[in-house]
Amino acid sequence: MLQIDRALLSLDILEKKFVCDLGACKGACCVEGDSGAPLEEEEIALIEEVYPVVKKYMTKKGIKAVEKQGSWVIDADKDKVTPLVNNNECAYTFIDKQGVIKCAIEKAYFNGEIKFRKPISCHLYPIRITKYQDFDAVNYQKNNLCIPARICGEKLGVEIYKFVKEPLIRKYGEDWYKMLEIAVEELNKKK
Repeated sequence: MLQIDRALLSLDILEKKFVCDLGACKGACCVEGDSGAPLEEEEIALIEEVYPVVKKYMTKKGIKAVEKQGSWVIDADKDKVTPLVNNNECAYTFIDKQGVIKCAIEKAYFNGEIKFRKPISCHLYPIRITKYQDFDAVNYQKNNLCIPARICGEKLGVEIYKFVKEPLIRKYGEDWYKMLEIAVEELNKKK
């Protein structure tokens, strides 16, 4: 483990390779799982605020799920998450022309219609953060859906922490990420 401020990072994040290959997985991370995307407290109001704009990009089933369940729900673990369509895909998805499942919130963001990109838990994936009183456990969630991403990451030589640089900066800040890079450099010298 490596600790940077309050974040305790699994060494897998520093060592394992990963680059999403949407052509291969077709956005399966937006479909598979036990519940919707975990939401931070401040994201709940943002989701409610952007829904009227995002709605035009969502599937009819997704819109129906949000209108029935709400813009967010509490799952079996008592966590606040995005609603699902028939306990399957996230309600905030759409399918692009290549058959890839993508985020409608992010589409509105990239179209310049909203300032909220998407839930940080989605942006950080395959990293999952568990918050404790004194620290955040920052772990790599390895699953079979992402085998193509691991293969692609190996080919390109990109470690997980580099692949998720932008969301890590979004979560913890640029100074934190610089400290992470320095720590990784020091760890690599010791090998």
